[in-house]
Amino acid sequence: MKRRTMPVTTALAATAALLLTACGSGDDDKPKDEDKIAGADQHPKKNTSESPTPDSGGKTGRPDMTLPQDVTETFVGWKTGDSLKDAVLADAGRAQTAVTYAVTQGDANEPALGFYQDGEALVGSARWVKSIVDSGSTFSGKVRYFAPKVSVLDKSSAAVVYCSDETKAFNKNRKTKKVTKTPVSDQSYVTYSTRLAKNELGVWQTTRLESKRGDATCTP
Repeated sequence: MKRRTMPVTTALAATAALLLTACGSGDDDKPKDEDKIAGADQHPKKNTSESPTPDSGGKTGRPDMTLPQDVTETFVGWKTGDSLKDAVLADAGRAQTAVTYAVTQGDANEPALGFYQDGEALVGSARWVKSIVDSGSTFSGKVRYFAPKVSVLDKSSAAVVYCSDETKAFNKNRKTKKVTKTPVSDQSYVTYSTRLAKNELGVWQTTRLESKRGDATCTP
């Protein structure tokens, strides 16, 4: 299992030069116990730094997504100083964390998924989470999200491209708790291309999501 290259496949429109690479899924996106994994979102996890602004409920009733102590997500450069772009980025990050949280909870129907994702992204993420859980695996380690590029297309739609560093993220057997570590390579880095839509609650939900592992956009 290559931890977070999720099998969400719809091609995104090439808006604002953001969608830099066509990211697809294939057989190597299917979970394999010996492969690497990675994490996702923004909501404050232990040891998270420079992450999107926490939101612990309020009018939107945002779900709690406290990750296990051995899972850490860091969001680097996730604030631009522009309030609208920062809101988009924050929810884009939370959509990632929702997937990580669902995996660690062992529940493809985790409500946080549907709170921060919708449409094709939600369908693909739920299927992907189920495949990880069915394989008997969960996550352990640290994931760094970096180099976000955000474009607000109009008052209710946006696009975000960003990178993840999964060099310190691994699969863990859910029953035995054994962590399987794998060598670092270009495949440890993932490029994400996303589309978001603002819903009636003011949440920027991820509606389309593609990922490409080992893409030159994100590898050192």
